[in-house]
Amino acid sequence: MTAVFDIPDDLFSAFDRYERAVLDNDLAVLDEMFATGPGTMRGDGAGLLVGHDTISAFRGVRGGVPPREIERIEYRPLADGVALLVSVSRYHGGGTGLQTQLWQRQDDRWVITAAHVTPRAPAFDRSVWRTVGDPLFQGAWEGPLRGLTVAVKDLFAIKGYRIGAGNPAYLESARAETTTAPAVADLLRGGASLRGIARTDEFAYSIAGDNVHYGTPPNGALPGALPGGSSSGPATAVATGQAEIGLATDTAGSVRVPASYQGLWGLRTTHGLVPRQGLLPLAQSFDTVGWLTRDGDTLQRVVDWCLSYDGSDSTESVYGESGDDLPWRFAVPDEVMDAVEPDTRAAFDTLLARLAASDDPPVLRRVALGPLDDHFEPFRTVQAAEAWRNNAEWLRAHPGATGPAVAERFRAASRVTAAEEATARARLDDLRGRLHETVRDVVLLLPTVPGPAPSRTADGARVDAVRQATLRMTTPAAIGGLPALSVPLLTVQAAQGPAPVGVCLVSRSGTDIALVRLARRLAAAVRAL
Repeated sequence: MTAVFDIPDDLFSAFDRYERAVLDNDLAVLDEMFATGPGTMRGDGAGLLVGHDTISAFRGVRGGVPPREIERIEYRPLADGVALLVSVSRYHGGGTGLQTQLWQRQDDRWVITAAHVTPRAPAFDRSVWRTVGDPLFQGAWEGPLRGLTVAVKDLFAIKGYRIGAGNPAYLESARAETTTAPAVADLLRGGASLRGIARTDEFAYSIAGDNVHYGTPPNGALPGALPGGSSSGPATAVATGQAEIGLATDTAGSVRVPASYQGLWGLRTTHGLVPRQGLLPLAQSFDTVGWLTRDGDTLQRVVDWCLSYDGSDSTESVYGESGDDLPWRFAVPDEVMDAVEPDTRAAFDTLLARLAASDDPPVLRRVALGPLDDHFEPFRTVQAAEAWRNNAEWLRAHPGATGPAVAERFRAASRVTAAEEATARARLDDLRGRLHETVRDVVLLLPTVPGPAPSRTADGARVDAVRQATLRMTTPAAIGGLPALSVPLLTVQAAQGPAPVGVCLVSRSGTDIALVRLARRLAAAVRAL
């Protein structure tokens, strides 16, 4: 880097030291170069980070930057001891980037108090996409979904491509598919185009969104946080504007959790409503197809087409079941409210109070589901037994091919006995009947997850604790086979800043289209408050 003589020597030396630390990924020096305290800011295309500690935590999981040279610096003094530097980077691998930094002299040294980074445009983010095109497959030229693009979770069959299931060894061992899954074909027939195949947690056996093989997709709503899984790739693609629709699956929350973490609309459809041909299973008793979108209007377009048009490959018309609106009547489960984090409960209680005081107040009441562990334990047993049956042969043939967390889940799954599974299934039958009765004439309303997305720097024990708490909240809908829709209606404070938390609506089987209509009415009522 060549010195620029207009810049004071000590400021140029500080900038040079910072740039060398960036290239070396020297976290200690980078922490030192950013001003301490809660007011320091760093922004990029993924969002804004506020506070020295938040920026430091993000940097710890970001990794280094590709080799580059600073080819130009513009310096503007703003006040005594305050200066603006704008620099242009040229990367050795091609492309340019831009850094904008506000420097201040504090305690006789220059530190950064605010920064914005515009990196070079990546070809595509491999943590989000396995295969991507523009488009990969063109949809019908006419149709209600014309102009929309789809990110397909890497569990669905697409003719000519292999299913990868979030694992490179599985991808290598798979054969190219000879047909396309009906859930994919319906979107294409409606006019949507396939943007690409998006990442998933390994075998969809997680809800965090991390993947030891391909990396962790960014959280499009909360930089530095986990994206949520197992539909992490489709969710991030939608949240970051790379697709309008995420085609995903939900076994125990794999649509609802990333929707909540990234501020999306996410629908888990009625179990069995959308046939699962061409879908790699995790646990067939609970697996169901779902969609992620950025807004309710787009989701309404998707469900109106995919769940009701004549001649659908994936489902017969169910519009009759959803022709009537669901009641403007909600029941809040006591056990779920006892399980959420304090900030989430406060935000949800405020939402309920404001709805009750609105011009069009819904009927609100409390309901008891029973202890959440009574739902979670038999669900986990049956899910594990089915997951092991589906994957045991391949896992035995490929020892060590999965990441540690997923490997441990499969080890536990392999120990489930036939008697334990039979007992758990009997308990689930009873729970399912009670859940169906609960939602016969009311819609459940609850926070989707306990709280905002955990930080990507959270240790394994913390992530697993959040996972267990989350599953206790998401499994009742899965047990009932009920449609469940997460809507981004809450905001709570996280370490990284204001974070979305979803509100989940759960209705009786087959009312998926009406559930989306009801959620849009609820969202409109909340916006009007």
